[in-house]
Amino acid sequence: MDIQVADSRPVTIPNGTPQAAVEFHALSLQISESGTRLSDRRHRTQTHVSRWRALLYTVFPLLTAHQQHEAEEHQREAALLQVANELRTHTYHLESIPAVYEQLDVDPSCGLCTDEAVRRTETSGCNVVSSAPRRLVVRSFGWVFGGFNRFLWPAMIVFWLCWKPIGNPPQPGNLAMAVVIILVICLQALFGAGQEWTTHRTMHSITNMVTAETRAMRNGQQVQLAQSELVPGDIVYLRAGDRVPADVRLVRVSMDLRVDRSELSGAPDPTIGTTGYTNTNYLETRNMAMMGMHIAQGQCTGVVVATGDRTVLGRIGQLVTGNPADRTILQIEVQRLVNWLTTVSLVVGTLFVVLWAVWLRPKYPGFMSVSDALANGVGVLVTFVPGSLPISLILAMTMVAKRMQRYKLLVKNLTTVETLGTVTVICCEKTGTVTQRRMVPTRIGFGDTEMEFDDLVSTCEAATVDALDVAVRRVHETAFLCNAARFDPTSMHLPINGRVVLGDATDCALLRMAEHLCPLQPARRQYNTLLTVPFNLRRRWMLTVCTDRTQSAQSPFMVVKGAPETLLPKCTQVQMQNGEIVPMDHTRRSRIEEMQHRWAAQYGCRVLLLCRREYTESNPLSGIADSAELYAVACQNMCELCVVGLVGLVDPPRDEILDSVGKFRGAGIRVFMVTGDYAPTAAFVARQCGIITSTTVDGIDEINARVMVNKTEKRTDDIACRSTARSLLVSDSEHTLANRSSLVVSGPDLHGLGAVHWDIIALYDECVFARITPEQKLQVVEEMRGRKHIVAVTGDEVNDVPAMRAAHVGVAMGNGTQVAKAASNVVLLDNNFSSLVVAIECGRLLFINLKKVIVYLLPMTNLSEIMPSLFNVVLGLPIPLSTFLMLVINTITDVWASVVLIHEEPETDLMLHPPRNPSKDGLVDVRFFIQAYGFVGLVQTITGHTMFFLCLYLRGGIHPRDVFLAFNKWTDGYLGKSKAELTELVSVSGSVHFMALVVMQWANMFVARTRVQSVFRQNPFWGPRRNPLLLVAIPIAVAVSLIVNEFQWFNSVFLTGKIPVEFFFLSIPFAFLLVGLEELRKLVVRRYPNAGLARIAW
Repeated sequence: MDIQVADSRPVTIPNGTPQAAVEFHALSLQISESGTRLSDRRHRTQTHVSRWRALLYTVFPLLTAHQQHEAEEHQREAALLQVANELRTHTYHLESIPAVYEQLDVDPSCGLCTDEAVRRTETSGCNVVSSAPRRLVVRSFGWVFGGFNRFLWPAMIVFWLCWKPIGNPPQPGNLAMAVVIILVICLQALFGAGQEWTTHRTMHSITNMVTAETRAMRNGQQVQLAQSELVPGDIVYLRAGDRVPADVRLVRVSMDLRVDRSELSGAPDPTIGTTGYTNTNYLETRNMAMMGMHIAQGQCTGVVVATGDRTVLGRIGQLVTGNPADRTILQIEVQRLVNWLTTVSLVVGTLFVVLWAVWLRPKYPGFMSVSDALANGVGVLVTFVPGSLPISLILAMTMVAKRMQRYKLLVKNLTTVETLGTVTVICCEKTGTVTQRRMVPTRIGFGDTEMEFDDLVSTCEAATVDALDVAVRRVHETAFLCNAARFDPTSMHLPINGRVVLGDATDCALLRMAEHLCPLQPARRQYNTLLTVPFNLRRRWMLTVCTDRTQSAQSPFMVVKGAPETLLPKCTQVQMQNGEIVPMDHTRRSRIEEMQHRWAAQYGCRVLLLCRREYTESNPLSGIADSAELYAVACQNMCELCVVGLVGLVDPPRDEILDSVGKFRGAGIRVFMVTGDYAPTAAFVARQCGIITSTTVDGIDEINARVMVNKTEKRTDDIACRSTARSLLVSDSEHTLANRSSLVVSGPDLHGLGAVHWDIIALYDECVFARITPEQKLQVVEEMRGRKHIVAVTGDEVNDVPAMRAAHVGVAMGNGTQVAKAASNVVLLDNNFSSLVVAIECGRLLFINLKKVIVYLLPMTNLSEIMPSLFNVVLGLPIPLSTFLMLVINTITDVWASVVLIHEEPETDLMLHPPRNPSKDGLVDVRFFIQAYGFVGLVQTITGHTMFFLCLYLRGGIHPRDVFLAFNKWTDGYLGKSKAELTELVSVSGSVHFMALVVMQWANMFVARTRVQSVFRQNPFWGPRRNPLLLVAIPIAVAVSLIVNEFQWFNSVFLTGKIPVEFFFLSIPFAFLLVGLEELRKLVVRRYPNAGLARIAW
């Protein structure tokens, strides 16, 4: 038998799963094979061996990467073969529709009953795909040996060796340091595990805020069910925009049904759905729709054949090994910073050991033992890297995600949080995004007149169709027959405007309009629908073929609605208000075109043309039983139509949209409207929403003129012209709204535009793209991305999905289609456009607060702690700050403050600043290091050593000049003191040094809260920017200082000293000095923003 197999090349899908597409095609190939490549016994043995190998490689990575990869491939092939064998037994696609119903034991007329559904749920489980295994053993190894701990393990080993056998005699302090590092490793691992668990729980609760539902048949009625409640045998009804909730055998399809398989198979284009099998391969036939696919066009009915892990998607999920999560830009920058600091610390530590070996040891014997030299070098590694920095990043992103959750914002991954802060362009749909998605008919027109819709209702309302005037009856028939919407049966007792309508906003408005004119329930019984061709943005019309049961001949007739500019060329007749049908001439055509333009430009109406065609003699639609043939004949004969009327629909803007657009503009974010509506309608609504504010509005003619002017003035070819336009783009920030007008272009105008045209379009602050197809919307996004813009796209329909996937951030409305919400990165659950303002503000706040954490940590963990070791090695000082005390600062006293700084409120309105450029405005730069090292770190280093020397002088009478270059003289008898007395002095002075740095970090904690504003305007006690948790850091640091310095056990083991009372207070003036100097710097920056000091400010 000749079996067709789809191309098995992997296709990368934006926001999709390329690995799933690879496995899908691999399964397809396996199913297509006539036999198996492995016996069941070999398969079981291989799987068993592969599991043991996987565990062995996890614990002991003994083999080469190639061998490990080969073993993983064997395991994958065995699992793939098992799944293929199971799927090969499925014959639902080959069976007839009645046989499928019989096999699943379901009555097609009433579906499953509730009791049977409960029984099947107990048997097959909920319709939920199990999440990827947590791989606890592997993750535990990551917590213990990954991150900052990978530096602590070598340090622990070195300290242990310095105790024994290198130590001579063994020093208990080195053993104690090894034990302390082990404890720190355990705490880091526990914190990492706890934080990952908290993050997982938070993201799980956020993603569970949206419950997907589907329409199904239960107990003979169509009901809305949660997708997790579906069971095999359920009959489901799907329409354009729905995500296929389970593996479904199609039993009824519309002529234009298209199924998008890209999420699962990687196929770039939607495929036609059928009720008969097109391939014996279960995965390739077109009468099956698998979980994860979505309905791109049309509608269908299907019966569920598999749910949960038994679906193809669930089986593939078990095959696909978990890919490492995509790292955000901030995570990459933080990791790069940590790696850089680690490299520096390794170099410095190695340099210290080398200096000791080649210089100190031969020249100053006895000054530093081998164990002291190694401990000193390793101490640099332990203390130089801020271990709490990666933790702070995860905490920051989780905190921001929780904050967004409070504003009804569903964020699907932490990567999105960061990207939102860099958005420069928002491309938003009109209907449902900036408007309320509550279209109401306001105007209606005929060939000779027009009127308000309310006036028509007041004069023509009737109880039956036959009681309506002829002209109104034809409008009524077209409005409800050529309509895909329907009233929710549970709301039929409500007034017409209060009823729930399921369907597109335009269809909903027309359905309510028809109900106002005449009740639809008796009218529907009068007509029989033979064919429906749904509306889409490419053809811009909808067609229905019907028959009137009251007529003896029941001759089919055609009703059509759509865009006037699309249907008017196909019309040869027009209806007058009195019902008379007259030929379409130039005057009447011009009147209709003028009516459309005026309604759109003056009232913001979406104008629809309602048409029909009746056949008096030869009817080509009669006698056709095959729906495919009827579809072809109807589309071929969609001409010589009669215009029965025009309808103007108005969708009011959202209440919050004007304020939100103003905030975006103040934040340097441009809002583009990208819609399928008529250009004057889109421009009117855009002006209502504040998207267009200029009095001058350019069009495609002005774009072409500017291109020609550039060519003429510069006398250059197209390549140079593009360079000129791009140079203008680079200086985009220098342009203002005063010298740039707004732009409105239609979809047909975009054909043939080159890079030069798009370079000019990208310079406009205010753009409206009207009559846009999904492909053109995607083109707009790609053109903006190609010009280095960070693009967010909002949408709620299946037509918006390609652009949403191509954008940096896809934003779906909460009342949007399942497909739109699945393709998005963010869902506005409350359908409030202003929530997007909060989302972007949260993204910016994440970046700002992380910079504050780094500027708080770096001065202490780098300069202030590296200088004591440097002075010890190079200048011969007794080490002013021990490795133990450095580690206490790194892992205890600084951690709380850094975590609290993550919760800071912004010092100014973040939406008053332009978005940052990720390629230029990194997390750290030269200005940042100047602030951390050249200013704060320098002040802290001077303060710490001043307190150290002051303590030596006041407590031991030792002048600083006697300390410098002491080297091996610092021993028994030096300056008349015993070795024990010198050791005690150094211990106490080192503890004083430690306490001074802790106090200075209090000051640094407060000054780091603001970059430009005065710290006194960022009151931590009260007001909108309060952060009382900061004050908790002070008693925590004091308590830790007392424990490690006042307890005798710490004094004897780690050589700390009891801090004299006066030295708890002597460093406070230096802290105030740091605050004063920082306030002076910020004052200069505020008053002289163009001065040199402002240019190097962080």
